[in-house]
Amino acid sequence: MVGEYINPFTPTFGVIPEHIAGRSRFLASLRHAFAAPARRLELTTVLYGARGTGKTTLLSVAAQMAQESGWVVARTAALPGMLEDIEQNARRNSSHLIDAPNSYSTTAHVGIGNLAHVDRTATTLGEANWRSRMTDILDQLSEQDVGLLITVDEIDPSLDELIQLVSVYQLFVAEDRKVALLMAGLPGVVSRLLSNKDVSFLRRAQLRHIGRIEDHDVREAFVRTIRDAGRTIDDSALTLAVTASEGFAYLIQLTGYRAWDINPNSTTITLRDMQLGVESARAELESHVVASSYSDLSERDIEFLEAMTRDIGDSKIADITARLGWSSSMVAQYRRRLIEAGVVGERKRGVVGFDLPLLRDYVKKQMDEGSTL
Repeated sequence: MVGEYINPFTPTFGVIPEHIAGRSRFLASLRHAFAAPARRLELTTVLYGARGTGKTTLLSVAAQMAQESGWVVARTAALPGMLEDIEQNARRNSSHLIDAPNSYSTTAHVGIGNLAHVDRTATTLGEANWRSRMTDILDQLSEQDVGLLITVDEIDPSLDELIQLVSVYQLFVAEDRKVALLMAGLPGVVSRLLSNKDVSFLRRAQLRHIGRIEDHDVREAFVRTIRDAGRTIDDSALTLAVTASEGFAYLIQLTGYRAWDINPNSTTITLRDMQLGVESARAELESHVVASSYSDLSERDIEFLEAMTRDIGDSKIADITARLGWSSSMVAQYRRRLIEAGVVGERKRGVVGFDLPLLRDYVKKQMDEGSTL
């Protein structure tokens, strides 16, 4: 018997896992972009996917990699005041590289004997606009060949400050500045942002769908995380962990976290440990994520989902239309709404599927409960 092993799984919001499943190629391309001498496409990237797929974690990893490559990082969320937040973060995180936040304007005039006299007048940064203040930061960073990465989580196309950020960032890129922008949001939100004519520049950005993780990557992440923390896992427990996680980043961490704590003093995670962990994790996901997402839906949204539950796997739009008896335009409207909500995803043209784990079963359960009332 040994002391209690420290739980290595991290279902906490935004915390970087010891081993990230299934994102190695994307992260490698980002690391290369931060280290490359010339600008690469990956420096302007928009991540999109359902809730819990790991978008925030990937922003955190990107920030960490940028710092390791010598970049300054300014992280924010799309909320009122985000521009000031970006500026203050950039200044604070580069305080060892740039001047204090006072600037000076200079005025030269010719005096006696054609000697130039220079007057220095102190001005505050508040007298300049945001673009000018950020330009000052970038100018000083450029002198030391240091780049600036800005990350924005939970993007909101209705926020004027976000539109201003993207517009000004486009100018920085055109000026060949060493600057990068990584943003993340739900699929429908990202779609609305890209349709905004004021930021059409973003349509040329790298768009990365953060979706389901392949089973072999999930398996590897479980094995490496458990092994590096000093324990082992039975094959049957590992198979259950992979299946139960459904390739969903948050559920991978939550399942591992709960299973680990069943017998934290044991050297091995058994099938029984994993069964109890899965049961706990799925109940937690249902109550914290699935139920709240369901409650945000309209009656018509729910009718659409109920029509989808009649299929074993993904659903054809033509079948949903026939079951509901709606017009094609109405079906298209609610398909779009559900994709924007991050609960349904498009698999291929004319085919959709549930993007949120457990939602299919939850919808069925609500139908059954309703039928017994």
